[in-house]
Amino acid sequence: MSGFPVSGILRVRMKAKIIITPKKAVLDPQGKTVQNALEHMGHAGVTGVHVGKYLEIDLAPGTDKAAATQALDDAARRFLSNPVIEDYRLEIVD
Repeated sequence: MSGFPVSGILRVRMKAKIIITPKKAVLDPQGKTVQNALEHMGHAGVTGVHVGKYLEIDLAPGTDKAAATQALDDAARRFLSNPVIEDYRLEIVD
């Protein structure tokens, strides 16, 4: 666990990780292009590739984990992802 002392109290730096991927039922042309390139390079065992987005968000020391989770979940659902065609996964780590 990483952190630094503040006023005699250990404050932990948290990081939010958001992974956004196309829904399984949605055509993923970037993923298909990467899959084809891998096959042409000799990687015959690749059966599917999904290209998405990965965000890491540093949170200020002392941030309330529950409040950050709620706020970032709302942000991911409302404007970081397109819920019609994308799924996302949010994780906050210490």
